[in-house]
Amino acid sequence: MTPSPSTPRRVTVLDLASARAVRRPLSMVTAYDWPTGRLADEAGVDCVLVGDSVAMVVAGRSSTIPATLDQMIYHGEIVSRAVSRAMVVVDLPFPLQHLGVRTAVKAAARVLKETGCQAVKLEGTAGQADVIAGIVGAGIPVMGHVGLRPQAVHQLGGYRMQRDEERLLADARAAADAGAFAVVLECIPRTVAAAITADLPVPTIGIGAGPECDGQVLVMHDLVGLSPDRVPKFVRGYADAKATIADALARWRKDVEQRAFPGPGETLG
Repeated sequence: MTPSPSTPRRVTVLDLASARAVRRPLSMVTAYDWPTGRLADEAGVDCVLVGDSVAMVVAGRSSTIPATLDQMIYHGEIVSRAVSRAMVVVDLPFPLQHLGVRTAVKAAARVLKETGCQAVKLEGTAGQADVIAGIVGAGIPVMGHVGLRPQAVHQLGGYRMQRDEERLLADARAAADAGAFAVVLECIPRTVAAAITADLPVPTIGIGAGPECDGQVLVMHDLVGLSPDRVPKFVRGYADAKATIADALARWRKDVEQRAFPGPGETLG
């Protein structure tokens, strides 16, 4: 079916490749619900990521590991309905990419079919190249993720900078060679990220990896100042939503206590 003239054209993997070719930086931000998905889309970002970080940001968990496939599908479907232009990418949660190609393809297919997203993202090393190739072979676009892999936080010894250049380059190359259309580089030295970006034939999207990446991604709650805890050093706060919301709630409570709300204009009947 041909989109109507009023329907915005969806960002595709080819658009990301074209942006890299002309050196236009890419933008990606997380969203977990309808309002934030719509806001991200209206802001004009290229990609909206429904990350397994939902386990921490929304559910208050200490890591991303507890996120389940059903939860990712639930949040992914909501965000996909809110977004009409940006590419929606949904994380494949732990440990599905480690359970064999068939299991991973089946899970990725569920995500694609049940959410309406355009791609999945999975964390991995060169050891998951066969999984990426299998999912891509099934017609499902895959975004890779190397460097600090939050699903492997216990193995990596915490949320730490990853500095093994040889290993990082091998992992990124393996993801691209297996068919990933882009690779997220998380918490790696700027010089290493620059070298990987120059080496790969596909876009890199950095988070705590310096400005030489082809694009950048942040957690929305971090960049708008809504995260309850300390944010990473690589985050720049563009708003103080937490203070704004807290002030609004306190003023509303005071108005209720003083019977100043609801007023004549807010009373029905």
